[in-house]
Amino acid sequence: MSKSYYVSNRAQPDGYHEVHNEDCQFLPSVNNRDHLGIFTSCYPAVAAARAKYDKVDGCKFCSPGCHTR
Repeated sequence: MSKSYYVSNRAQPDGYHEVHNEDCQFLPSVNNRDHLGIFTSCYPAVAAARAKYDKVDGCKFCSPGCHTR
């Protein structure tokens, strides 16, 4: 099932921008996120976010397969 994915436009304290799906309880507010597109998994969403930011990681709650740190 496809979902909309977003990346936080504010980095975490460690410099990483997190990727979240539309259902995440930690989805940043509208003013603090950029829409990446609709994807079937977090992997292409993280790849799309890397086009915007150098340090990107998946949210450990909604995109655990893409969470690496």
